[in-house]
Amino acid sequence: SHTHLFEGELHWTGQAGADEHGKLMLERAFELRFEGKAPLEGSSPAVFRGDDSRHNPETLLVASLMACHHLTYLAVCERAGIRLLEYRDSGTGTLAMKDGKMRMVEVRLAPQVRIADAAQLDQARELHSKAHAHCFISNSVNFEVKVEPAVTA
Repeated sequence: SHTHLFEGELHWTGQAGADEHGKLMLERAFELRFEGKAPLEGSSPAVFRGDDSRHNPETLLVASLMACHHLTYLAVCERAGIRLLEYRDSGTGTLAMKDGKMRMVEVRLAPQVRIADAAQLDQARELHSKAHAHCFISNSVNFEVKVEPAVTA
């Protein structure tokens, strides 16, 4: 079938405390567990009373989009017979108010790719749009994912 399930668990690992005025403060630490994989320690960003040394939903969303574009690009390059020598990306997610709600309004990806054969440069550049069009995660979000690739040989 064309349905695939991805099941995980979240366990709150923080605790309930209080600030200097006795006001309740719930620590934001949690652990994400998916069977057979290393656990991920999470929190909220420091700006939302969390711990910036841990992953947060925002970094995980940007990571998910970078990983999806990368893997989809590998798949289309493989089919086209384009040999990659290097692939790196830097992603930026913008969280802002839109329509009265705080939300991710845009994610920018800047993949940098080096390929073996200079004769395939144009095709390798072109394949970023194909990868973007087929990326499961960018097809699942309601904000723009901008892909600004650089391809060299």
